Amino acid sequence: MKVRITRLRPDMEIPAYKTEGAAGFDLAAAESVTILPKQAFPVPTGIGIGIPSGHVLFLTARSSLFLKKGLMLANGIGTIDSDYSGPNDELKIIVFNPGDAPITVEKRERLVNAIILPFVRAELEEGPAESPDRGGLGSTGGYA
Repeated sequence: MKVRITRLRPDMEIPAYKTEGAAGFDLAAAESVTILPKQAFPVPTGIGIGIPSGHVLFLTARSSLFLKKGLMLANGIGTIDSDYSGPNDELKIIVFNPGDAPITVEKRERLVNAIILPFVRAELEEGPAESPDRGGLGSTGGYA
């Protein structure tokens, strides 16, 4: 499958898969930014992407994002729909600094994996529950 990448900032590199077995390609910061303690901040990537119809782009934290930088994805995972592909639709990585000190992200520092996956769009309809109650959160046990 071919996917169009648009450089919205000419000095940014086109993302690439780093290994043969990589499920995602890395996205990097397009500028250096400092995220203050307890602050969420949308880090620009300098690129737009044409996600094929019937597919979604998930942004997942690189394993080093928290371990080495102390940052988290603010919403756990980023979901980019295929119709977010206009000429000014820049991908941004919303990071959160849970710590007590400012954290600086340097320009071109890779922050997330971008993974393209197909999806099924369900036909939603109202109706009664399809199974009996299970008892709520933790109903299968195993945790005290």
